[in-house]
Amino acid sequence: MLRGIRFSRFLLCLAAAAGLASGAASAQTRLLPFPDVYKDKVVFTYAGDLWTAPSTGGAASRLTAHPGLEMFAKFSPDGKWIAFTGQYDGDEQVYVIPATGGVPKQLTFYPARGPFPPRWGYDNQVYGWTPDGKSVFFRSLRDGWDRPESRIYTVPVAGGPSEPLPMPISGGADLSPDGKKVVYTPFARDFRTWKRYQGGWAQDLWTFDLASHETKNITNTPRSERDPMWIGAKIYFDSDRTGTLNLFSYDPASGETRQLTQSAQWDVRWPSADQDGQIVYELNGELSVLDTRSGQSRHLSIEVPGDGLDTRPSQVSAAGQIESATLSPKGERALFVARGDVFNAPIEKGVTRNLTRSSGAHDKWARWSPDGRKVAFISDRTAEEEIYVIDALGKGKPEQLTSGGKAMRYDPEWSPDNQRLAFADKDGRLWVVAVADKKLTEVAREVRGEIRDYAWSPDGGHLAFSLSNPSTFRSLWIWSVADGKLRRITDEQFHASNPAWSPNGDYLYYLSARSYLPQFDTFDFNFAEDRNFGIYALALRKDVGHPFPPEEDTVALAEEEKEEKKKEGKKEDKKKEPAPVRIDFDGLASRVIRVPVPFDNYGALSAAPGRLIFVKRPPATFGEPPSKPMLQIFTFKDRKVATLTEGGNYDLSQDGSKVLVAQDGQYNLYDATPTGKDSKK
Repeated sequence: MLRGIRFSRFLLCLAAAAGLASGAASAQTRLLPFPDVYKDKVVFTYAGDLWTAPSTGGAASRLTAHPGLEMFAKFSPDGKWIAFTGQYDGDEQVYVIPATGGVPKQLTFYPARGPFPPRWGYDNQVYGWTPDGKSVFFRSLRDGWDRPESRIYTVPVAGGPSEPLPMPISGGADLSPDGKKVVYTPFARDFRTWKRYQGGWAQDLWTFDLASHETKNITNTPRSERDPMWIGAKIYFDSDRTGTLNLFSYDPASGETRQLTQSAQWDVRWPSADQDGQIVYELNGELSVLDTRSGQSRHLSIEVPGDGLDTRPSQVSAAGQIESATLSPKGERALFVARGDVFNAPIEKGVTRNLTRSSGAHDKWARWSPDGRKVAFISDRTAEEEIYVIDALGKGKPEQLTSGGKAMRYDPEWSPDNQRLAFADKDGRLWVVAVADKKLTEVAREVRGEIRDYAWSPDGGHLAFSLSNPSTFRSLWIWSVADGKLRRITDEQFHASNPAWSPNGDYLYYLSARSYLPQFDTFDFNFAEDRNFGIYALALRKDVGHPFPPEEDTVALAEEEKEEKKKEGKKEDKKKEPAPVRIDFDGLASRVIRVPVPFDNYGALSAAPGRLIFVKRPPATFGEPPSKPMLQIFTFKDRKVATLTEGGNYDLSQDGSKVLVAQDGQYNLYDATPTGKDSKK
C-alpha cells in the first residue's frame, strides 16, 4: 500500500470518454440544481451560471456568465428581481439582478468564510425575500465559532447593513406570508451526502415567533427535515423519513403531516416555492413542479443551449490528479490511479498503459501481484465497490472476485503466494478472498473504526493486524489460513499497531506507545505527551534468537574473510520459495524485544532484508507551519537510523529494494538503503 504518493518524468494522458455534443446539450439537460419558481418562470443553476426557462419547460436563457459560481437564486415576491449568491470577487456574497437580465447589484460585503470542502456548503446562502420585497434573507457564517453554526440575516435591497434574526443559530429558513414567524432548522447540513442519517445532526423544523420569541418543534422523527417553505397556511418541507428525500406538508392548525411525493429511487432535492402554491424541485438531475393545490407533479423538459466544450472528447493530463501509486514487485514499474483509471507506467523507459479504461466507474486501490502477472483493484462499476483482478499488461477484461458489497472497500493486499487478497471495508470488517474460487471469508470486525494495518506473513499463511480493546488501546492479532483461527498476540497494557513481518518469518515488528514522559505546560499547568512510540519485535518461535545480541569487538581471521566473500559473491540460480512460517503462540506476548531506536512519532512501518523503514513525523505546533515528515531506515548491521528523504507517503517494492515517495506533487524513486538518497529518479 502507499503508506501514509507525478513521477517528474511521467505525463499520464487519457481520452475523456464523453459523447459528441451538438449545439444544444440535449433534448433534456440535466444537473439543474438550486431552482426557484415564480408563476410561469423557473430559474436554476447550470455549469455555475444562472438560467431561466418557462415553468412548462423549453429552451433556457442565460442570466449570468462569470467564471465563479452563481447559485441559490430566488425570485422577489413581484417576480421582477432575482436574489442569488455569487462569487464575483472570489468569496460568496449576496446579489440581486433584474429577472429579465442586467447588471448584478451587490448587497453584502462582510468577508465570507471559506472556501470550504463541498460538504460544508457555502457562506451567505440566499434563502428568500421578506414578504414586502424590501429585503433578502440569507444564511451567514460570520457569527459561528464552528463551520456548521450559522445564522439568518436580512439585508435591504436598497442598501444598508445586514441585520440578524433573533434565532441564535439557523440553517434553512422561510418567513410566514405575513412576515411574523419563521420556520427554520437549527442545523445547516444540506450538502452532507449522508443517507438515512439518524443522530445528533438530524435536522428538525421549528417555528419561531419574531415578536414573542416563542418556539415550537413541528417535526420529531429520527431522520432529517429540511428546506422549509411557508405557503399560505401550511408549511412544506423535505424529509428522508421514508428512506429518500420526499416532500411533506404540515398544517399548523391541526398538526397534520402528509407526504406529497413518492420517490423511492431518487431524492427530491432543493425544493423552492412561490406563493401560488408551486414547488419546483430537482429529481435525478431534472426539474419538476408540484402543484400543491392539485397534488400533481409535472416534469419539465428543459434545454440549455451550448457549444458543448466541456463534453467534447479531449486529451486530459492525469498527472496532476493521481490519488495513489504503488510499485511493481521489484520496482521496475509503478501503478498510478488517476481520474478513476489504473495506469501501468515505466520508471525510465517504455509506454504507459491504461489498464482499466472505465469512464463510468471509479477504479482505485491498485496493487501488483507478487509474481507480477496481475493487478488487483477496487471498482464501483456494479454500483457497489468490489474487488477485481486484471492482467498487468491490460490484456482481456477484469475479473470480478467479490459481489454483494455494502460499504466502501479499501486497499487489497496480495498474499505472497498470489493465492489470496485481504481487504477492509468502512463497516470495520477485514476480509480475505481466494483468487481461484472467489471464496470470501470475514476475518475480523473492528467496533471503533476500520482495520487498515493488515500484513501477510512471507509464506502467505498468516495475516496480522490490530484491533481496539475496551480501553481503546489496540492489540495485535493473527489470523491463520490453515485453521481459520484468530489469536491475540499482544496484551491490553500498551497500544500496538502497524505489524510488519521480517522477510524470513522469524519476527513480527510493530509500533507500540510505551513511553509516557509528559511535558509540563507552564501556561495552564497541564501536561502534554509526545514522541511516545517505539519499535518492537515479537520472536515468533521459542527457538528464535535475539535480533540484537550484545555487541563485541572481534578479530576477523583471514580464511574466514575469504569464505565470507565467497558466500557473498555467490548468486542463487533460482529464487527460493519462502519457508513456511511457524508460530509458537504459547507465551508469544512475552517474547517482545525493543528495537534500539529512540521513542518518537513513528508511523508506516515496513520490514526489508536487514532493515526497517518507517516515517518519523514532527510534533504538531499550533500557529506554526508543520515541519515535513522524514522517511528513515534502521539497519540491523550497524544498528543506526539514517534519513533517506523527506516525505510521509511511500510504497516499498515487495522485494524491499526500492521505495516510491510522494514529494511536493512529484513521485520519486529511491534505493531502499541508508545511502539511497543519491539514487533518486
